[in-house]
Amino acid sequence: MHIVDGALSNPVLIGGGILAATGVAYSLKKLEPEDLPRVGVLSAVFFVVSLIHVPLGFSSVHLILNGLLGIILGWAAFPALAVALLLQAIFFGFGGITVLGVNAVNIAFPAVMVFYLCRWGLSAERYKLAKLVADGLFAAFFIVSVWAGYALYEAYQVEGATWRVSVNSISLALFALVMIGGYVLYRRGTLSVAGFWGFLGGSLSIFFTAIMVAISLALSGDEFAKAAEFVIVAHFPVMAVEGILTAATIQLITKVKPELVHAVR
Repeated sequence: MHIVDGALSNPVLIGGGILAATGVAYSLKKLEPEDLPRVGVLSAVFFVVSLIHVPLGFSSVHLILNGLLGIILGWAAFPALAVALLLQAIFFGFGGITVLGVNAVNIAFPAVMVFYLCRWGLSAERYKLAKLVADGLFAAFFIVSVWAGYALYEAYQVEGATWRVSVNSISLALFALVMIGGYVLYRRGTLSVAGFWGFLGGSLSIFFTAIMVAISLALSGDEFAKAAEFVIVAHFPVMAVEGILTAATIQLITKVKPELVHAVR
């Protein structure tokens, strides 16, 4: 998810910088002093988990937990993620300074999207409606994801790229198994409605981020087209893992400190 310096075109870099600055400025305007401890802690969480990279093909994948940050922080995820990305670029060389704006937007904007999408389900007083909407959202997300994975599988198969076909098949299979398993746990009652909304938020945030990274690469030139496709394929397992971690965290929070997410269940 960390695009490196020199990979993007100037218009994409400038546009990302403007959007990131706007998002951070708006977030700081809404930020209250009592929110600072949560912002700091979750910024540190992102900083640590995203340092652990798993090599995959010519790229690597890692956790970011932007869904969790979005659910808890809302717009405050922008400065939290921007600061962490800046420190990673300075101290570890992850990403870069010139692409800081694009990386911040690609990770923080999906967090805000998840905030608006999932916060309602976590705090909905109409329990049955929240459950029904969660069912529909899961079905739509699962179908679109599997369709996208299969489309890329067919594209790679036609080109004869065996290793790409294998990677995509394994990624898609792992994603499907975990997503179906999470839904079964939710329907059996092991995973609460709030926990399942967290599961959806964690998965969707990675899905949205992968798409935005792919768009950023694709807008920078045709030579990045395959890399853009690979970003989505490679992050199917990450979507599943982030869904699990976010679900477990939200389910715990709603039991011990529900005011963090304003959950009623």
